[in-house]
Amino acid sequence: MNIDEKLEKIQEGTLEIVDIEELKAKLEKEHPVAYTGYEPSGKVHLGHAITIMKLKQLQSLGFKIKILLADYHAFLNGKGQLDEIEKTAEYNKKCFQALGLSEDTEYILGSEFQIKGRYSLEYTNNVYKLATLTTLKRARRSMDQVSRHDDNPKVASVIYPLMQTADMPALGVDVALGGMEQRKIHMLARESLEKIGEEVPVCIHTPLLHGLDGDDKMSSSKGNFIAIDDEEDVIKDKIKKSYCPKGEVEGNPIIEIAEHFVYPYHETLLIERPEKFGGNLELSKDELCTMFDNEELHPMDLKNAIAKYLIEFFRPAREFMAENYKDE
Repeated sequence: MNIDEKLEKIQEGTLEIVDIEELKAKLEKEHPVAYTGYEPSGKVHLGHAITIMKLKQLQSLGFKIKILLADYHAFLNGKGQLDEIEKTAEYNKKCFQALGLSEDTEYILGSEFQIKGRYSLEYTNNVYKLATLTTLKRARRSMDQVSRHDDNPKVASVIYPLMQTADMPALGVDVALGGMEQRKIHMLARESLEKIGEEVPVCIHTPLLHGLDGDDKMSSSKGNFIAIDDEEDVIKDKIKKSYCPKGEVEGNPIIEIAEHFVYPYHETLLIERPEKFGGNLELSKDELCTMFDNEELHPMDLKNAIAKYLIEFFRPAREFMAENYKDE
């Protein structure tokens, strides 16, 4: 596969690549490094799975994948004490393995290089340099979609983006991948790293899923998610109760699940219905959206189809987790 073909593949399912020409240059490398950082703060869910699927694609195109299990970031963001967070990090690692990343994926706990190890001094020095270049307003604005909303924010909320920026050169990153909530921090990194003599990463942004309750973002802290290791009856129950307004396609989490987890892998989705309600349907993405928009497809029929699909889609992950992870 040549560089243009790889580039076309990478663009599938992404909202933005900053910058395309820089990515072409990165693809000249034998094994460019792509990373995503995750706060270990709860269940791994569909929102995480979107970026993991993109990492798997990058892996298939020759990228070396590094996953940052950002324990100190989670701590700064009020997600618990470090000992609790580290246990969650181990669970998250197993989940990412369950989703099919290859064995050569590198999992890195943030504290392993941020406060100890041979790189910690250089890392801290970079954080201090960034602190002299970044205004409080800019740092706080970069955290708008990442941090918990707080009327009286802590100093931690401005340290966080500086650390995330410093993570990138510490990990030798060519590509930083994240959902659109990461965009402001990624742009801060692109603006700042060159000023301190570090390489600027290409940034790839994937869509955010709405929560099952219709909230702007699926989040483990809000409980509006489907975890990749949820049992079959849990998936059915969550989908049954989910927000899926009749005739509304935009902002509909069930339509989004079809878009991001069905149609990248299958041309059609099977909708099973009794004959008295029109019988079964095999719908393409466009057909599904058109029928739903025209109120020719009942939300419950769509929900039943998505629940059945997700149960099978995540079956390997559930089985892997049952075999390889025991919550102590």
